[in-house]
Amino acid sequence: MTTVEMLLRLGAGVGLGAVIGVERQYRARMAGLRTNALVAAGATLFVLLSAHGFHGASADPTRVAAQIVSGIGFLGAGVIMREGLSVRGLNTAATLWCSAAVGALCGSGMYGTALAGTVVVVVVNTAMRYLGRTIDRHPAAGTEQVTRYLFAAVTDDPNEAHVRALLVQALTRTDFRLVSISSRNTGVPAQVEVRAELIGEERDDRQMESAVSRLSLEPSVTSVGWSIEQNAEVEEDR
Repeated sequence: MTTVEMLLRLGAGVGLGAVIGVERQYRARMAGLRTNALVAAGATLFVLLSAHGFHGASADPTRVAAQIVSGIGFLGAGVIMREGLSVRGLNTAATLWCSAAVGALCGSGMYGTALAGTVVVVVVNTAMRYLGRTIDRHPAAGTEQVTRYLFAAVTDDPNEAHVRALLVQALTRTDFRLVSISSRNTGVPAQVEVRAELIGEERDDRQMESAVSRLSLEPSVTSVGWSIEQNAEVEEDR
């Protein structure tokens, strides 16, 4: 195999891994664009090593490639966290495992299968996300358990409308539903607090932290933060 072919396979692995990582990065998951691209690149390199780095009668080119499957398990375990009775990060860990599989396919020169696998992973993480929520069983008839977030940003009167627009823009990028947005005086002259209320089916603090980070870069925002009210009950929309 020529160097150009090896570089082509490596480039395909990195590119397809990055495509998978874009969706994870957009949703502010722990393993995002760079992590998935690196996992796919590493799997590609290991397959190239196993196929072309060992020679002789005792060489076993499948041994290194076979260890990718179990090796990714340790990396996936690092993104799985337990919070009380719930476990987070399983989907991200599974996505990393799929990124490794895509990289291994690229390393083997199976570009068509690798591309198909990438499309399947992206579709599962996007379209099936909403399908799963649709068919998910609610805890009780007529009500659903939700997580309620209260988001607040403090600014001055002239920039109130601008900050409200930025706040809506930042929060609509999350998976939560924006229920209300309001403004009120803080008691300090020419200072106003813009408040927003969001609800979601599951808790995800990283998305709130990401929204805070984006809004805190605005010069007119003097302070920004959020609080949470778990296990709130709301009437189910009919």
